[in-house]
Amino acid sequence: MAYSSIGLAAATVASVLLSLPHPGPTLKQAPQTCVPSGQDSRGRSSVDQGVIAWEDETVFDDARAYAVGQWTSGNLKKVTFHPDTASEIADLEWNDTRSSGGDWKNVLARWTGLPGTDSITMNRFYLDDGGTRGTTAHRRRVATHELGHALGFCHKSTRVASIMWTDNGEAARAGIDQITNTDRTAYHQLWG
Repeated sequence: MAYSSIGLAAATVASVLLSLPHPGPTLKQAPQTCVPSGQDSRGRSSVDQGVIAWEDETVFDDARAYAVGQWTSGNLKKVTFHPDTASEIADLEWNDTRSSGGDWKNVLARWTGLPGTDSITMNRFYLDDGGTRGTTAHRRRVATHELGHALGFCHKSTRVASIMWTDNGEAARAGIDQITNTDRTAYHQLWG
């Protein structure tokens, strides 16, 4: 039986490919479920092309810097953070309020997704020195939590250790002062 040179080449390539080890299935876990519902979401984040460019308008610069350090530590490098420049629009604005009434009652801070520039508002009523959560540890925990929302993370169940618990006081009592392995896993599931 005669083989054509094209047929022989194709058979050789096929035998080489078949002899290579199969990498197996790629397992990608679904984003973690939110409390009370939903999922972590890139679409519900402040990230623009892998960057959060921010404007700094909070008195809590230490807390902001700590939060950025948490979400860029180790191998968390898919999203970068930097102050905005004159030639770019900020993705996220840090600002402050001082309020204990209305929708700010017992609210330490809030991430708000807006058309254009999103915001993280830190509530000085509770977070200033002398406030009910007026310590460096609380401010850092709150800023890290809110920056987690800016990355697209939702509130997590207290069945898993996470900086994304709804209740800052409960996180403090549990000793959660920084991102956890659960948060790192969520980051990699969402951002790679």
